[in-house]
Amino acid sequence: MSEERRKFTLDDVKQTFKKKDAWWTVLVVDPVAARLILPVANYTNITPNQLSIFSFILGMISVYCFWLGDYTSLVIGALLYHISFIIDCMDGKIARMKGTGSTFGMLLDISLDHIRVALAGVALTAGQFRLTGDVTYLYLLALFLLAYFARHINALQLYKLRREMKAKLRKAKRKLKRTAEAAGIVIDPSQQEAKEEKEEEDEEEQEQAKQEGIPVSDETVDPLRKKKVDLQQEFKSKYPTYLKVRDFFLNKRIRMHFWSGIEFQMFIFIVAPILGIIKEMIFFGSLLLFAFEAAIVYKIWLSTKDFEREFNKIKEATETIEATLPPEEEREGEGSGAMQRQTV
Repeated sequence: MSEERRKFTLDDVKQTFKKKDAWWTVLVVDPVAARLILPVANYTNITPNQLSIFSFILGMISVYCFWLGDYTSLVIGALLYHISFIIDCMDGKIARMKGTGSTFGMLLDISLDHIRVALAGVALTAGQFRLTGDVTYLYLLALFLLAYFARHINALQLYKLRREMKAKLRKAKRKLKRTAEAAGIVIDPSQQEAKEEKEEEDEEEQEQAKQEGIPVSDETVDPLRKKKVDLQQEFKSKYPTYLKVRDFFLNKRIRMHFWSGIEFQMFIFIVAPILGIIKEMIFFGSLLLFAFEAAIVYKIWLSTKDFEREFNKIKEATETIEATLPPEEEREGEGSGAMQRQTV
């Protein structure tokens, strides 16, 4: 007799939630998606990839409705688009909950998302141009595509920059540790470094620019005594109120990026068609997206200044210790002499 399949609970689903997410997802989508996940996960064999494809099919139906362009079709398209988005949010949660996620599934999900958004933008604006002949919609289409894809390119480049800064700091700290050990300085092994390697791939940690320092017993090398290398020191010092506001929203799982790609989509493809403000929403929504992306770039720029300061501290500490070491030839000679004495 086969074992009865374990039933997932709402708490299991909540464990798959991101630590912080877009406010639209947290407040509007997750409460619905979490309750739809339970019957799908407990009573069906539907896979995350199948959900991704079904979500995409609904998205394509909404695209067709946007192309038709009349008010009834726009409302139906808006509702279908949101249902498509809810299902799209379910696949990843089920994959994490069941442990069935895959690289292909992630690639499929991301690719279908971008196709759905791009086609929806084209259909919404081109459909209105077809009905009204207003060329403004074509200009707004160009603005929409520019804002959407510029946002994703910007996110990718900033992610690469964060990784590069973290990698350089880790490399510099490893060199500092080796140099300190050669000088007989006892250094506490950092157990946090391995944790940082793992968190570096986590979507929630991609927005954090923090590194662990290396504590040592030598009081003359200040950088070694810092437990944490914070690459947001300058930003925090300039905007202390931001931290209080951020913590308030983080307690509710809401990230401070209030106008992200998700809100950009939802307001253009759901709110705007229903309220009849398509032109206004695309224009001001794109400007808002550019503004929030500019704020992120500014924050990263401040982080690069912190990175350079911390990197130079570690480099100077390494050079200070290296200056106290004997020449490499003498160290090699001492090492071989010690080996000879052990042999005798």
